Amino acid sequence: MEAVVLAGGYATRLWPLTRNRPKMLLPVGKTTVIDRILAELERDDRITEVYLSTNQRFVADFKRHFKGREYEKPKLSVEETTDEDEKFGVVGALAQLIEREGLAGEDLLVVAGDNLISFDLSEFIDFFEARNGSALAAYDVGSITRASSYGILELDGERVVDFQEKPDDPPSTLVSIACYAFRSEDVEFERYLAGGNNPDEPGWFIEWLQKRKQVDAFTFDGAWFDIGTPESYLDAVSWALDGESIIADSATVEGTDIGENVHIMENATVENSTLERTLVFPGATVQNSELRQTIVDEEASVSDIDLSGALVGAHSQIP
Repeated sequence: MEAVVLAGGYATRLWPLTRNRPKMLLPVGKTTVIDRILAELERDDRITEVYLSTNQRFVADFKRHFKGREYEKPKLSVEETTDEDEKFGVVGALAQLIEREGLAGEDLLVVAGDNLISFDLSEFIDFFEARNGSALAAYDVGSITRASSYGILELDGERVVDFQEKPDDPPSTLVSIACYAFRSEDVEFERYLAGGNNPDEPGWFIEWLQKRKQVDAFTFDGAWFDIGTPESYLDAVSWALDGESIIADSATVEGTDIGENVHIMENATVENSTLERTLVFPGATVQNSELRQTIVDEEASVSDIDLSGALVGAHSQIP
C-alpha cells in the first residue's frame, strides 16, 4: 500500500505565520503534525512508500526539515505551483500525482498533512483491510455550525449511505476528516475529473464515489484538530502540551511567570513578562508584557504591552 500526505496548501487563513513556511512544519509540542504522521507511516510495514505532495514554493522548506532525519519512506512529489491562485485543487493534484509517480493499480492511503488525530494510522489501516471497499475516518464535531465546513456522513452501521460536502444545513455533526484509504479500483480521480466534477476538496470525490461503490467509516473518539486558523493551531498545541510548557535550552527567560501551554523556542528572549497559552518563536523577544493566547513569530519584538488572541508577524516590532 502506498501513502500520500497532502502538504500543498498555502494556508492563507494562518498568514502571516504561514506566508513563508508550510503550516505542516509548525511546531506542535516537541514535534510537528507532519512528523507525527510520517513517524507512524514509517513504522507500519504495510506502507511501502510515502509521497509528500507539496508545491514549488515549499520544496526547500521540506528538504531542510528532513535533512538528517532518519525517515526512509518519504519522497517529495511536487506540483508546479507557487501561489494559491495556481492550485489544481486537491483531487486535481492527486490525479497528477498518481500519473507522475506511476501509482495506478495500487491501494492508496491519503491523509492531510495538517491533521492532528488521536488514533494511530495503523488502526485505520487495520479497519480498511478488514473490509471490502474504501474507507474514511470520521469524527463527531458536536456542532452544526462547525460541521457545515466539512463533508457530512450518514451511516448504516459502518457503511456510508449518504455523503454531502459542506451542506448549508448539515443533517448531522459527523464529519469526514481528510483521512482516506482507497482500493486500487476506486482510485478513479481521472474519471471523476473527466466528468466535469469539482477538482478542489476530496469530499466532493467521496460524495461521487459513495454513490457508486462501498465506502465504510472508521469513527473515533478522542481528539482531532484541523489546523487552519491561529485559534485552532493554539488549540492543537494546548492539547499536545496538556498543561505543560516547553522552554528551549538556548532561550533566555528571566523574571517571567510561565503559565500553562507555553512554548518558548530556540534563542528567544522573555523578560519580566507573564505568558499563558502562548508561543514565542525562535529569536523573538518579549519584554515587560502580558501575553495570553498569542503567537509571536520569528525575530519579532514585543515590549510594554498586554496582548490576547494576537498573532505578531515575523520581524515585527510592537509597539
